[in-house]
Amino acid sequence: QVQLVESGGGLVQPGGSLRLSCVASGSFFTINAMGWYRQAPGKERELVAAITTGGSTNYADSVKGRFTISRDNAKNAVYLQMNSLKPEDTAVYYCNADGKMLLNNRRFSNWGQGTQVTVSS
Repeated sequence: QVQLVESGGGLVQPGGSLRLSCVASGSFFTINAMGWYRQAPGKERELVAAITTGGSTNYADSVKGRFTISRDNAKNAVYLQMNSLKPEDTAVYYCNADGKMLLNNRRFSNWGQGTQVTVSS
């Protein structure tokens, strides 16, 4: 089993910054893409940003220029630096990892438990 644990959420004023972290743990696995999704109350979960092992990135239009996704492949970790935060960024942020178990070649797409980000004055 591969488990994802997020950290770094919290309450921040508009215009402020937060950095989210997510670390994958387990044995005998490899990860391809990692990403951050968010879900606001009453809305569907949406992609915020994703990054491949090679460093290719993809961002939602609403966060381009404000958020930066990065990863540390050696640590199986992914980060989301969020700057110039707006009230509409308020949501539960989830980490996702797509990969493969090495012993049986079984693919997985796992989620973290989520971390709350609230942008409010």
